[in-house]
Amino acid sequence: MLERVVGRMFRSATRSSQETRTEEKMGPSGSPGDDKAVPSQSPGDIEIDNSNHVLVKIATLYAERLMNDICLVVEGVEYPAHRLILCASSEVFQVMLMNPQWSESHLSRVELKETPACAAIFGQFLRYFYTGQIRINHLTIMPVLALADKYNVKDLITLCVDYMCGHIAHAATHNQLISWFQYTLSLGHYQVAQACQNIVKWNLEIVAETSDFGNFHHEILARLLQQNDLVVHNEMAVFRCVVRWLELQHEQLLQSCCAASSGSSSSSSNSSQDGGSCGGDEQLESQVETQMEALVEQVMSHVRFPMMSPRQLAELLMSPLTKKYKEFFIERMAIGMSFHSGHTDRIQQIAYAEGGGGGEGGGGGGGNRLLFTPRLYTAGKWRSLLTVENFGALQAYHTRTLVVDVYPKGVWFRKYFLIVWQGTVEVPESVLRTVRLSFTCKDPPESEDLRVKVGILINGMQDGVEHVMSVMQRNHRFSEKEKVLNLDNILAFDELNQVCSFSSTSTSSASTSTSKTEPSPYLVGPNRDILKIHITIAPLCEFSSIEPPDQSLIIPTR
Repeated sequence: MLERVVGRMFRSATRSSQETRTEEKMGPSGSPGDDKAVPSQSPGDIEIDNSNHVLVKIATLYAERLMNDICLVVEGVEYPAHRLILCASSEVFQVMLMNPQWSESHLSRVELKETPACAAIFGQFLRYFYTGQIRINHLTIMPVLALADKYNVKDLITLCVDYMCGHIAHAATHNQLISWFQYTLSLGHYQVAQACQNIVKWNLEIVAETSDFGNFHHEILARLLQQNDLVVHNEMAVFRCVVRWLELQHEQLLQSCCAASSGSSSSSSNSSQDGGSCGGDEQLESQVETQMEALVEQVMSHVRFPMMSPRQLAELLMSPLTKKYKEFFIERMAIGMSFHSGHTDRIQQIAYAEGGGGGEGGGGGGGNRLLFTPRLYTAGKWRSLLTVENFGALQAYHTRTLVVDVYPKGVWFRKYFLIVWQGTVEVPESVLRTVRLSFTCKDPPESEDLRVKVGILINGMQDGVEHVMSVMQRNHRFSEKEKVLNLDNILAFDELNQVCSFSSTSTSSASTSTSKTEPSPYLVGPNRDILKIHITIAPLCEFSSIEPPDQSLIIPTR
């Protein structure tokens, strides 16, 4: 019934619009081409927008269950709906309800199979079809996105992706980041997955403190540990993060062990023995230990023990994990001690061994060169903090110097005169709209080049959470001829300097009443006027990987 009514309205509107266009093309005498004599729009014509009331009428159909011609059943709950609205909103429903080859097209009652999380918000999802409104948060966004994906509601998919990209820091502080990362990765929403991956890499120690960290798939974590742009205090911090993940894996394996033991046991006493343990089932406990040993070898192989100090390597001997898997760790620790002892032949043999634990992308044909490559360490030995306070008051093109020169508001080249054999040539001033960091090595070694890895870590603010938001790294050789390293566009110039309209003040009352622009997300502090940059500089040895950083998304092979 509803389809016939809407169809008649559509055909009537189409005929009316066609007649109107025909009349516009005809002059007052009825002859074509006389449109110049009569204006197409008189001064009194106005276009009225009453779309809000139309939306209310459509929403009323759902709220009051008027003229519904189909009923969707999810987990025993009935949702009366309209085929026309379902087909117009979802390509999947369009095929399901309009294609005669589908049995659902002949039914007035269709049962849908949904997960418990999706079933809980299915009513809100269906209401969105009628109103275009839906309430989401960090807990409900994944089931909403799952339904939008399943039924191919493209506009809702876009809204969910935009929400997740803008609230990743919130997810990290509410124990959802890893779930978001792996979920969007599996569904192919790579924009969200890439943003989640960056937050994990650049704030690993914070993320590792959440229980959600245990949901990391072992293959993805292993690939993540191969990245050179992990931002951590030192390599010992990486070791502790992996230990934390292994502890969470052990808990999950024990829980699955107990579930399997309880399901297979005919006596309830065995399943409740020892407060929920595996009930003394030695076979299942042996399986857990076998899996844990495989996980330790797969993940710990990518910890860069040579980047630990000799003292830190000695402290590893006291770790319970080291004592439990002593043979595995002693071999890795020996590699670290050989590196610090200068055993070049031994290190060269390890660095260029094919298929080693260093992972992919070692560079130069060596499978283990990543083991001898520093990450972006924030320990005092490697890092310096550079802050530009009261950013809005800083004049354009000016610099603040602390070890390096920073040009947060562009680079200004003044006008000068160039003397050549033909005479004097005036070179006009020039301005580069770029955010630049300039590194100068005043006393480079004379015998050989100084090879270093420079990392730039820029803090930002999202959802009130300050974290490392942007990272840039560069391998460079300083020498007598190359004393200066300029890194341009470390941030988008306009995105950083949009603060100008936010922080500028005026004594006039008119200016105080104007709306203020939001500050740049890269400005932190109570007043959002501090540009905070961490600079890490680490030496590279001859065995370090010099491959460019891999910024691609980690996609598991499974």
